[in-house]
Amino acid sequence: MAAPSVLVHHSSDQLVEAVCARLLTSFVDIQASGQVPQWVLTGGGIADRVHAAVAASAARDAIDWSRVEIWWGDERFLAAGHEERNETRARRALLDSVGLDETRVHPMPAADVIDDPDQAAAAYAQTLSSNASPTDHGATRLFDLIMLGVGPDGHVASLFPEQPALHDDRAVVAVRGAPKPPPTRISLTMPTLCHAREVWFVVSGEDKARAVHLALAGAGMFQIPAAGPRGEQRTLWLLDRAAASQLPAGLSRLASP
Repeated sequence: MAAPSVLVHHSSDQLVEAVCARLLTSFVDIQASGQVPQWVLTGGGIADRVHAAVAASAARDAIDWSRVEIWWGDERFLAAGHEERNETRARRALLDSVGLDETRVHPMPAADVIDDPDQAAAAYAQTLSSNASPTDHGATRLFDLIMLGVGPDGHVASLFPEQPALHDDRAVVAVRGAPKPPPTRISLTMPTLCHAREVWFVVSGEDKARAVHLALAGAGMFQIPAAGPRGEQRTLWLLDRAAASQLPAGLSRLASP
């Protein structure tokens, strides 16, 4: 697993534009090699802004979007089309505006389709497994890129501090009693979040600074879940100055303006 690298941007706007550019460049390179990018989306405000920036980018058409595979790291267990579902927000910001092949888009099951979260998690695990190949070296696809936000409490996806899901070795887990609404969710587990070539943490805001500090200063995964995910080739923390305000000395380098 790759040790974390940290890159700090002057503002949240610059962070969003930099992540957008980095993502497009990465997918161009993957497609140029004849592969289909495997992208795991996250939710939250900064993710919405990145998705919107990709949709608005003049470079977005350098990607053949029909050859991009879309997955989700977690989902609120709500009815299809609900405003708070990560799928709904991602479709509005980006996915509905590019020419995706819907057979390559894999949303987590909605509560009005499968009404039991454990069954929904098992169904998504089966989708991951059925799309895996021997070259993925595991029970799920080897993702090219997992993007993650970080909560003020250090949670990632829907894996919250000191919750049993952090110790689950299945690919996907139902989460009940989440400390922020809605309480019922579905999430990739920590082993699945580590089954990726690259993991990018995209974090903005001073309210995340303590969690970022702890995750990068050696906190345990059970206390700070953001300390857990690592990419096989790269683990990248992309921060704005506010989120980086409590970083351990000497850990980061400032991005070019």
